[in-house]
Amino acid sequence: MRFSYDVPKIHMYTRIRKSPYFYASERHGVQSYTVCNRMYHPRHYDDPVAEYWKLVRDVTLWDVGVERQVEITGPDALRLADMLTPRDLSACAVGQNKFLLNTDTDGGVINNPVLLRLAEDCFWFSVADGDVLLWAKGVASQTGLDVQISEPDVAPVQIQGPKSQALMRDLFGDQVLDLKYYWSAEYELNGMDVVVGRTGYTGEIGYEIYLRHASRDGLKLWDTLLEAGRAHDLAVIGPCQIRRVEAGILSYGSDIALDNNTYSDYAFLNPYEIGLGWTVNLDKESDFIGKAALTRIAEEGVRRKVVGVELGGDPMIGYHDDYLPVLDGDDQIGQVSSAFWSPRLEKNIGFALVPVEQSELDTRLTVRTARGEIGAVVVPRPFVDPKKETPKGTYQEASA
Repeated sequence: MRFSYDVPKIHMYTRIRKSPYFYASERHGVQSYTVCNRMYHPRHYDDPVAEYWKLVRDVTLWDVGVERQVEITGPDALRLADMLTPRDLSACAVGQNKFLLNTDTDGGVINNPVLLRLAEDCFWFSVADGDVLLWAKGVASQTGLDVQISEPDVAPVQIQGPKSQALMRDLFGDQVLDLKYYWSAEYELNGMDVVVGRTGYTGEIGYEIYLRHASRDGLKLWDTLLEAGRAHDLAVIGPCQIRRVEAGILSYGSDIALDNNTYSDYAFLNPYEIGLGWTVNLDKESDFIGKAALTRIAEEGVRRKVVGVELGGDPMIGYHDDYLPVLDGDDQIGQVSSAFWSPRLEKNIGFALVPVEQSELDTRLTVRTARGEIGAVVVPRPFVDPKKETPKGTYQEASA
C-alpha cells in the first residue's frame, strides 16, 4: 500500500536538537530554519528587508539557543581558557566579556566565540558553529590541569535594536543601563536566573540574555520578554545577516572556516587573513595553541585576505547557495562568502577572500553569479559605523 507523503527539503528529527525556545518561536510563523551546532536555528519570520527595518528602527527578539556554552571551571580554569586562544586573558576581570578566536596548531581559526568570565574559576565560551566542547575536552585531557568542562543548561536570546535599552530597563531596572559594552552581570527575572551581556550580532545597541535552567524556563522567559516588549514594538526576527555584514561581522562557517576555500589546497584561514590580527597577543606570558605558527605567519605575511566589497548587479535579497567565484579571466582567484543588499546604503555589500595582491582598497574585481558576471570593488569594512559608536551608546530617553 502506498501513502501520500509531502517530502520536506529538511526533515525535523530527534537527532538535531531543538532550542528551549523552539516551540515558542514557532508561534511567530518561522519561514525557514538552518542547522547550527546540531540545533535548529530560525532564520526568518518575514522577508529579510522587513526584518532589517524592524531591527534598525525598533527592538527585536532572536532565538539564539544555538549559541551553546562551553563551561570551564576549576582551579586551573584560567590556564586552560588562556591556552585555547591567542588573546591574552590574564587581565580579564570577572564580569568582563571578550571577543576572541580559537586556533589550531597551524594557526587556523576553529571558532570565534564570545568569552564570559563569570567567576575567578568559571568561564563560558559562547560558541559559533563548531565542536569547541569536544576540542576543549581533548586539549584538557592531555594537560593534567585541574578543570571540569561541560555544556551547562543555558540558552541565550538576543534583544537588539535602538529601543533595546528601554525594554531592558523595564525588565531589570535602571541598574542594567550601567552595563558597559562587552560586560555582563547576573540578574533574577520573575524567578529565573539569567546572565545579561552587553553584546550582539548586529552593530546595534543590544543585549544577550543567557538563561540558566533553560530547559525548564525557556517558555517562561520568552513570554516574559514578549509581554514587556509590547510597549516597545518588540518584533521576533531571525539573525539579521544584512546588518551583521554592514557591521563587518564575519560568520564562522561562511566567512571564516577551516575548509571554506574551494579553489586552493591552502585551506585554513588564520586571524591575519581575516583582519582579526588584533586578537592575537604573541607576547602574552602563557603559551597557547598555534603560537609558533602564528608567530611565523606574522613575520612572513599572508597570501590572501578577507576584504569588504561592494558588488554591482541586481539587489541580492536572501542567501547564495554557494560561494561566488572571483575571477581573473577564466581562472578563479577567490570567492565571495556573504553578499546582501543593504537597504540603507542602497547597494550590495559583502566579504570576499582574495589574493593579497587584489586586497587593496579600490581594487576592481569580477564576480560570477547565477545571472552572469558582475563587477565589484574592494572597500573598507565595516561598511557602517566603523568605530562602533552605536553599540557602545548610552541610554537616551528619546529612544524609548
